[in-house]
Amino acid sequence: MYMEQTIEKFNVSSHTHQVKNQPRSLENYNLFVQDPALQHWITTYGANWAHDDLINFGRTAGQPASIELGAQANRHAPELFTHDRFGHRIDEVRFHPAYHQLMTQSISNGLHASHWQQPGAGAQVARAAKFYLQTQVEAAHCCPITMTSAAVPALQHQPEVAALLLPKLFSNCYDQRNIPMEQKVGITIGMAMTEKQGGSDVRSNETRANPIGSAGPGNAYELVGHKYFVSAPMSDAFLVLAQAKGGISCFLLPRWRPDGTKNPLELQRLKNKMGNVANASSETELRGAYATLIGEEGRGIATILDMVAMTRVDCMIGSAGAMRQAVAQASHHCVQRSAFGKPLNQQPLMQNVLADLIIEHEAALALSMRTAHALDMAEHDPQQKQFLRLGTAVGKYWICKRTPSHAFEAMECLGGSGVMEDCIMPRLFRESPINSIWEGSGNVQCLDMIRAIEKEPQCLEAYLDEIKLAASGDRQFDRYVTALEKEFNVRDNLQYRARILTQKLALAMQGSLLLRQGNSAISDAFCASRLSPQSDGLVYGNLPHGLDLAAIIKRATPLMSTQ
Repeated sequence: MYMEQTIEKFNVSSHTHQVKNQPRSLENYNLFVQDPALQHWITTYGANWAHDDLINFGRTAGQPASIELGAQANRHAPELFTHDRFGHRIDEVRFHPAYHQLMTQSISNGLHASHWQQPGAGAQVARAAKFYLQTQVEAAHCCPITMTSAAVPALQHQPEVAALLLPKLFSNCYDQRNIPMEQKVGITIGMAMTEKQGGSDVRSNETRANPIGSAGPGNAYELVGHKYFVSAPMSDAFLVLAQAKGGISCFLLPRWRPDGTKNPLELQRLKNKMGNVANASSETELRGAYATLIGEEGRGIATILDMVAMTRVDCMIGSAGAMRQAVAQASHHCVQRSAFGKPLNQQPLMQNVLADLIIEHEAALALSMRTAHALDMAEHDPQQKQFLRLGTAVGKYWICKRTPSHAFEAMECLGGSGVMEDCIMPRLFRESPINSIWEGSGNVQCLDMIRAIEKEPQCLEAYLDEIKLAASGDRQFDRYVTALEKEFNVRDNLQYRARILTQKLALAMQGSLLLRQGNSAISDAFCASRLSPQSDGLVYGNLPHGLDLAAIIKRATPLMSTQ
């Protein structure tokens, strides 16, 4: 009897707790269907023809299998193998199968080339939407996708080279084999500019280019030097800057020589990065590597900037996507988690924080999609080209700069659970500074903005003209724009003031877009919290009274099992 009582007592006391008040994982939802802001801008900027395709893509992105691919690709970092077991130099980076599956998803859905394959109204916008959605699944593999997409304008400086490469670049088949690109069904393109002595100052590059025969566009050279940061080193070819006799020049450098032998592009080590883990980045020695001159000698920076401008737009879009995923995770958690007697998303202070995060995301998405729309229109509309000249630097600076604090604040909404490595939030946080630093850091973007308005004053005029299309839509907006114009009338210390000027150009354009074309609750809250003299944007959760926070939060909170 005593033994039975003891066993019974032990069994009762062994039930220490039940799992309750814990949110379910955010999965089995459609990332496109559950994002009304994205749907709105797709329609606004002429890409509604892609609606059904985006529904299918969003459904796939929200499936547990896709979400797990992102986790696996980051859990198993790429590995460098410089030699095979017999001692032959191979310079091969090997990835987890999840990485290759993600690359297959992106390329088969045209994220690298659909806008080039079938250009037209809304093509860049539709592609931007897919890129934004896929970034939420896994951002790092989007680096080679971006560079492949962005290489097209630069390659077109050398038409005969473009004619050979673009059919393979446009292929929707991902071919991971480490063989000459002439033998492949699809290729990816990378970029190698950075050297350790110069960083963003690429004019100080020391890599030398010597012609093998005759010098000149489309001819063969050998490159000798050290590239300090090469992303996606398993790309099939790279656009590279090097010093030729005529100055800094742009070259296409394949991983294999035309005769099928290995090009002496030797990977020294993989970078040990805090984020962007699934994507390999390397230090690389060029030991007489074969390359083809793209464009004229001495015009390398102008040539490769056509590529860089496109990668910067993807930095904006990718950061907006990261914000959306952070908002989705935070709002999903707070609608299910209760504290002090009611759900977190009904607690006034948490409402303040959540709504502020949502406002930031919607403003970032609005400016990103406006920029994609300008890419669609720029070839035939000079005003859109002027918008891009200024808007790309402004948007890349501000949206990417805002992402790290946004990721951290969203992580905090989940409390201690937000820092656990078995959820996506730590990955979002580690990834959040990447787009701000890569493709030209914050200072580079701001100085580019200053150079643009000094060299082409009409681009500032065109940018401000568009901002003023929202005149009289909000009193605080009108005051902000009037003050902004006055700041540009003072030309002293422009470089010193470049960051605050760039920030204000971004905020004014975001406010204009939201007032003219966005959701009214969002636009009212944006102007009151970002453009008012009393606004305090240093910390999220300082929204003024009188805003419709419940509507803002409901709009952004995803519902699961929506296919």
